[in-house]
Amino acid sequence: MRMVLALVLLTSLLSVPAIPSRRPACSRRALGDLPCQGIPQENLRQIQAGLRDHFWAGQGCEEICYCHQGELLCCPKDIFFGPKISFIIPCNDQ
Repeated sequence: MRMVLALVLLTSLLSVPAIPSRRPACSRRALGDLPCQGIPQENLRQIQAGLRDHFWAGQGCEEICYCHQGELLCCPKDIFFGPKISFIIPCNDQ
């Protein structure tokens, strides 16, 4: 009886469609031969002078990008720095 119950439960769990994660994800963008100093900066702003190759992305200060070896990695700031550090990073929304 337990085996039948376990099979029914397992079958019902496998038939339920997976719910996508609501956690925002990171994205990568290949820059090719472009150096980090040469990337177009219309949507990127330098975080601060001490953090070389780190940029705020978009309109606000919720997404941070890091340029390294021909690619741009962009993540929400809580994922990138972690919740304990991300609140002390100064926001440059100019």
